[in-house]
Amino acid sequence: MTLVRFNPVRDLVNIEREFNKMFHQFENRFGMNSNKEVDEAYENAVWSPLADISEDKDKYTLQLDLPGVTKEDLKLSIKDGQLCISGERKYEKETKEKQYHRVERTFGKYYRAFTLPEGVKEDKIEAEFKDGQLHINLPKSEEAKPKELEIKVK
Repeated sequence: MTLVRFNPVRDLVNIEREFNKMFHQFENRFGMNSNKEVDEAYENAVWSPLADISEDKDKYTLQLDLPGVTKEDLKLSIKDGQLCISGERKYEKETKEKQYHRVERTFGKYYRAFTLPEGVKEDKIEAEFKDGQLHINLPKSEEAKPKELEIKVK
Protein backbone atom coordinates (compact mmCIF):
# COMPACT_ATOMS: atom_id res chain seq x y z
CA MET A 1 0.00 0.00 0.00
CA THR A 2 1.41 3.38 -0.98
CA LEU A 3 1.43 6.07 1.69
CA VAL A 4 -0.38 9.19 0.45
CA ARG A 5 -0.11 12.27 2.59
CA PHE A 6 -3.40 14.06 3.03
CA ASN A 7 -3.13 17.83 2.68
CA PRO A 8 -6.32 19.64 1.66
CA VAL A 9 -4.56 23.02 1.40
CA ARG A 10 -1.85 21.84 -1.01
CA ASP A 11 -3.94 22.60 -4.12
CA LEU A 12 -4.62 26.15 -2.94
CA VAL A 13 -0.94 26.71 -2.19
CA ASN A 14 -0.04 25.40 -5.64
CA ILE A 15 -2.52 27.80 -7.28
CA GLU A 16 -1.03 30.68 -5.26
CA ARG A 17 2.47 29.69 -6.40
CA GLU A 18 1.38 29.62 -10.04
CA PHE A 19 -0.13 33.11 -9.75
CA ASN A 20 3.06 34.35 -8.07
CA LYS A 21 5.19 32.88 -10.86
CA MET A 22 2.99 34.59 -13.44
CA PHE A 23 3.30 37.98 -11.72
CA HIS A 24 7.07 37.54 -11.28
CA GLN A 25 7.37 36.87 -15.01
CA PHE A 26 5.60 40.18 -15.66
CA GLU A 27 7.94 41.94 -13.22
CA ASN A 28 11.00 40.52 -14.95
CA ARG A 29 9.70 41.33 -18.42
CA PHE A 30 9.02 44.97 -17.56
CA GLY A 31 12.24 45.56 -15.62
CA MET A 32 10.80 45.64 -12.12
CA ASN A 33 13.11 44.50 -9.35
CA SER A 34 12.46 41.20 -7.63
CA ASN A 35 14.17 39.60 -4.66
CA LYS A 36 15.44 36.30 -6.08
CA GLU A 37 16.51 34.92 -2.67
CA VAL A 38 13.04 35.44 -1.16
CA ASP A 39 11.34 34.11 -4.30
CA GLU A 40 13.46 30.96 -4.20
CA ALA A 41 12.78 30.35 -0.48
CA TYR A 42 9.04 30.83 -1.07
CA GLU A 43 8.98 28.54 -4.11
CA ASN A 44 10.82 25.75 -2.25
CA ALA A 45 8.57 25.91 0.82
CA VAL A 46 6.16 23.06 1.38
CA TRP A 47 4.15 24.77 4.12
CA SER A 48 3.76 28.08 5.95
CA PRO A 49 3.36 28.45 9.72
CA LEU A 50 0.16 30.03 11.01
CA ALA A 51 0.56 33.42 12.67
CA ASP A 52 -1.25 35.85 14.96
CA ILE A 53 -0.30 39.54 14.79
CA SER A 54 -1.22 42.00 17.50
CA GLU A 55 -0.34 45.57 18.38
CA ASP A 56 -0.27 47.70 21.48
CA LYS A 57 1.02 51.24 22.02
CA ASP A 58 4.68 50.14 22.36
CA LYS A 59 5.11 47.19 19.98
CA TYR A 60 3.80 44.75 17.42
CA THR A 61 3.79 41.07 18.39
CA LEU A 62 3.87 38.04 16.12
CA GLN A 63 3.11 34.55 17.39
CA LEU A 64 3.75 31.64 15.06
CA ASP A 65 2.94 27.95 15.49
CA LEU A 66 5.93 25.76 14.65
CA PRO A 67 5.16 22.37 16.22
CA GLY A 68 7.85 19.76 15.83
CA VAL A 69 10.48 22.35 14.86
CA THR A 70 13.67 22.76 16.86
CA LYS A 71 15.42 26.05 17.51
CA GLU A 72 18.26 24.88 15.26
CA ASP A 73 15.82 24.41 12.34
CA LEU A 74 14.60 28.02 12.58
CA LYS A 75 16.01 31.01 10.71
CA LEU A 76 14.91 34.62 11.26
CA SER A 77 16.18 37.48 9.14
CA ILE A 78 15.31 41.00 8.04
CA LYS A 79 15.95 42.03 4.46
CA ASP A 80 14.56 44.92 2.45
CA GLY A 81 11.95 45.76 5.10
CA GLN A 82 10.69 42.19 5.45
CA LEU A 83 10.88 39.85 8.42
CA CYS A 84 11.52 36.36 7.01
CA ILE A 85 10.96 33.13 8.94
CA SER A 86 12.18 29.92 7.35
CA GLY A 87 13.53 26.47 8.11
CA GLU A 88 12.63 22.84 7.83
CA ARG A 89 10.60 20.37 9.87
CA LYS A 90 12.24 16.98 9.53
CA TYR A 91 10.18 13.91 8.70
CA GLU A 92 10.14 11.24 11.39
CA LYS A 93 11.50 7.92 10.18
CA GLU A 94 8.93 5.35 9.24
CA THR A 95 9.36 2.04 11.00
CA LYS A 96 8.63 -1.34 9.53
CA GLU A 97 6.55 -2.23 12.58
CA LYS A 98 3.99 0.53 12.01
CA GLN A 99 1.34 0.74 9.35
CA TYR A 100 0.22 4.31 8.73
CA HIS A 101 -3.40 4.88 7.77
CA ARG A 102 -3.19 8.65 7.41
CA VAL A 103 -0.46 11.26 7.63
CA GLU A 104 -1.86 14.79 7.91
CA ARG A 105 1.12 16.62 9.38
CA THR A 106 3.25 18.46 6.88
CA PHE A 107 7.01 18.05 6.82
CA GLY A 108 9.68 19.79 4.83
CA LYS A 109 10.77 23.37 4.26
CA TYR A 110 8.63 26.25 5.49
CA TYR A 111 8.70 29.97 4.79
CA ARG A 112 6.77 33.03 5.89
CA ALA A 113 7.54 36.73 5.32
CA PHE A 114 5.97 39.86 6.78
CA THR A 115 6.46 43.41 5.56
CA LEU A 116 7.53 45.50 8.53
CA PRO A 117 5.39 48.56 9.24
CA GLU A 118 6.91 52.04 9.30
CA GLY A 119 8.55 53.00 12.56
CA VAL A 120 9.73 49.59 13.77
CA LYS A 121 13.12 49.57 15.52
CA GLU A 122 14.72 46.78 13.49
CA ASP A 123 17.80 46.62 15.71
CA LYS A 124 15.63 46.03 18.83
CA ILE A 125 13.54 43.12 17.56
CA GLU A 126 13.48 40.21 20.01
CA ALA A 127 12.40 36.62 19.44
CA GLU A 128 11.77 33.71 21.79
CA PHE A 129 11.12 30.11 20.78
CA LYS A 130 9.55 27.78 23.33
CA ASP A 131 7.31 24.69 23.10
CA GLY A 132 6.74 25.04 19.35
CA GLN A 133 5.72 28.70 19.65
CA LEU A 134 7.76 31.55 18.19
CA HIS A 135 7.11 34.95 19.82
CA ILE A 136 8.56 38.00 18.07
CA ASN A 137 8.39 41.50 19.57
CA LEU A 138 8.78 44.42 17.17
CA PRO A 139 9.19 47.60 19.23
CA LYS A 140 7.90 50.87 17.80
CA SER A 141 10.02 53.98 17.52
CA GLU A 142 8.92 57.05 19.46
CA GLU A 143 7.62 58.65 16.24
CA ALA A 144 5.40 55.64 15.52
CA LYS A 145 3.82 55.49 18.97
CA PRO A 146 0.37 57.09 19.24
CA LYS A 147 0.43 60.43 20.99
CA GLU A 148 -2.36 62.03 22.88
CA LEU A 149 -2.54 65.81 22.94
CA GLU A 150 -4.70 67.56 25.46
CA ILE A 151 -6.78 70.42 24.13
CA LYS A 152 -7.78 73.09 26.60
CA VAL A 153 -11.40 74.10 26.49
CA LYS A 154 -12.10 77.81 27.14
